[in-house]
Amino acid sequence: MSFSMNIKKLNENARIPTYGSKSAAGADLYACEAGEVIIEPNQTKLIHTGIAMEIPEGMVGLIYARSGLASKKGLAPANKVGVIDSDYRGEIMVALHNHGTEAQTVADGERIAQIVFAPYYAADFTVVEELNDTARGDGGFGSTGTK
Repeated sequence: MSFSMNIKKLNENARIPTYGSKSAAGADLYACEAGEVIIEPNQTKLIHTGIAMEIPEGMVGLIYARSGLASKKGLAPANKVGVIDSDYRGEIMVALHNHGTEAQTVADGERIAQIVFAPYYAADFTVVEELNDTARGDGGFGSTGTK
C-alpha cells in the first residue's frame, strides 16, 4: 500500500528518501551536511537531512536505525525511535549516537536512518478508581517467564 507524500527540499543537495526494495517498510534518510561529521564514542550529534515532510493527519513518521549502520559502525538514533508528528513542518533531523568505542564518520549523502509511516490513535484519557482485572494483573518485568 502506498500514499502520496509532499516533501520539501530545504537544501539543494538534499536527497529524497528511497526504499531499498519493493517491499521495504522503511525509506532511507540521507545525511545532508556541508562535509563529514565525526561522532566520537558515547557522543550524539544531530544530522541534517535537508528535507521537510507533510505527513498526513492521522499518521506518524517513525525514525529507526539502519541495521547495517548500527551493527557495523555502532551508530543509531539516540532516542531509539524518533517520532515525527503530522503537524511538524521543520527539517527532519536524526540524533545519531555512537554506541561504539571508536570515532565514526558520517559522510554527506550517506544513509543514516530509515523512516516508517504508520497510522496512530489518539486516546481520550479517563481517570477511574479501578481497572478491569486480567490473569496477568500488575505483573511487570519478567512476570511471564523467559521460555
